[in-house]
Amino acid sequence: MTQTDPRPSRAAEPVFLEEVRQLVTEPMHDALDRLDEHTRRLCGYHLGLWDADGRPGTGSGKGIRPALALLSARAAGASAERGVPAAVACELVHNFSLVHDDVMDGDLERRHQPTVWARFGTSSAILAGDALLALANEVLAEAPTATAGWAIRCLNATTRRLIAGQQADLAFEDRDDVGLEECQAMAGDKTGALLGCAASLGAVLVDAPSALALGLAEYGQHLGLAFQIVDDLLGIWGASARTGKPVWSDLRSQKKSLPVVAALTSDTAAGRRFRALYCGEAALTEDRLEEAATLVEEAGGRRWAERRVAEESAAAMEIVAALGLPTPVRRDLTDLTQLLIERDC
Repeated sequence: MTQTDPRPSRAAEPVFLEEVRQLVTEPMHDALDRLDEHTRRLCGYHLGLWDADGRPGTGSGKGIRPALALLSARAAGASAERGVPAAVACELVHNFSLVHDDVMDGDLERRHQPTVWARFGTSSAILAGDALLALANEVLAEAPTATAGWAIRCLNATTRRLIAGQQADLAFEDRDDVGLEECQAMAGDKTGALLGCAASLGAVLVDAPSALALGLAEYGQHLGLAFQIVDDLLGIWGASARTGKPVWSDLRSQKKSLPVVAALTSDTAAGRRFRALYCGEAALTEDRLEEAATLVEEAGGRRWAERRVAEESAAAMEIVAALGLPTPVRRDLTDLTQLLIERDC
């Protein structure tokens, strides 16, 4: 059955995202050039910079974390260029997590191509992810600013939260009693932490006032939770042609995503039917996957998730409004927030 995307039509991409790519692409290449030839090939393949045979690619990442890092430098009154080390470091950490996530989840495809482990093997993928994390710290350590050490501490504390979130996500797979509150905490660590870090790391790097850096981090944390919930919605109802993942991908792996947990804890007839179907020992067939998606919606999981996206994005924008940012920065953060909550991939 053909699936349609539940989100509104995709918002137009803000113009500044192309500027972000222009600023970050060369430093990203420079960072990868430090790696041994084989690891460099795998990391660049994952990032979409070249294909499996080394032919140039166009890059397929959204560039959200680099954009936030550069905007946070501008929010502090500095040039975007001064935030480039923060932008590259955040993108490297993000992709370290994706390479490892694909191994842990057994995902065969990402961004419309085989995942690194599926194409090159599990061991090589693990090492590639490790290399991306090491490069992130190296790039940030070399930033020509007195606050580089503090920025590294922020990035590594964030990475620990990201790992804790991923650990919780994995643990949820073996539990049938996951609550909404702990599921939201998991999403806040797994996704919100790094967006909060990206939204403030450029400001930290240029020695912005702590109140501004903390406010930007809080904005990014709210945005990150909204971003993850949209991702969860797409993991059930997203069109595979846009997401690059199979239809009902999160249901196939029986993940405890937020719409799923909202349905499981709904105490509705549909929720109870969904629990019996989803928490059984048998793998879900194609027909059962369609039924599961229907039951999540009937139990209110999709409606709950869409409401939470609206609440978290509104909270994020309230913070932006209160920070007294320069008008161009406030406009760009508003456009970026809108893009993320209306995305279809």
